[in-house]
Amino acid sequence: MLAVFDKSVAKSPEALQTPNSSGSISALKDGWLANEFANLHPGSVTVNLGSAGIMAHSVDKQNPFLPRIFAVVDDIFCLFQGHVDNVANLKNQYGLNKTANEAIIAIEAYRTLRDRGPYPPEQVVRDFNGKFSFILYDTLAKCTFLGADAEGSVPFYWGTDADGCLVLSDDSDIVKKGCGKSFAPFPKGCFFTTSGGLRSFEHPSKELKPVPRVDSQGDVCGATFKVDQDSRKESSGMKKVGSEANWSSNY
Repeated sequence: MLAVFDKSVAKSPEALQTPNSSGSISALKDGWLANEFANLHPGSVTVNLGSAGIMAHSVDKQNPFLPRIFAVVDDIFCLFQGHVDNVANLKNQYGLNKTANEAIIAIEAYRTLRDRGPYPPEQVVRDFNGKFSFILYDTLAKCTFLGADAEGSVPFYWGTDADGCLVLSDDSDIVKKGCGKSFAPFPKGCFFTTSGGLRSFEHPSKELKPVPRVDSQGDVCGATFKVDQDSRKESSGMKKVGSEANWSSNY
């Protein structure tokens, strides 16, 4: 899977960007990175999100134990990889039918938060028990919602291209093509939203701090992030808002 989001809808963390990163390009220009992805994964499907970016899905060479799923509901796009063990409970919780898959559940969980959520977003992600990563984009609210399980069970990387766009994929080579050294594994047990940035769903009251990273050649790369146990973050519960409201402005 691949997503490239313009910085207007997903601002990349500063620590993910390395000064004078060699090899980074403009991932969205002329659909360059999407074309690279399509060449590597025949039969892939690319969705053009206009000025917000692109999303691409492929089942080529996928791990049968960590399948990739793509779903669209009411202009909300979701790429999901992996599996959730408590699918039946989540379907019941969100009032979904038996045929709903993990991507549909993620979309419904997001919509519940956006429209009528009585609980904080970290609880929603924490309710997903399994091995997973997901990328969600709401075209109407212009909001991104990303997450990965607490063990980092699914390959998931993010980076920053030459224009400051956020690049995400399960394929590290694709992220390197777009971002050069300005990339890193997506932090375990974390989620990211357009206005809220990166947070830990396991330790929502704690701040995340960047950890410098150097590759095998001794070059500085995009930082990883870990929970700062000495910090304390104020709780930011989700306000209940109308269905037409912009969810991202309420978190």
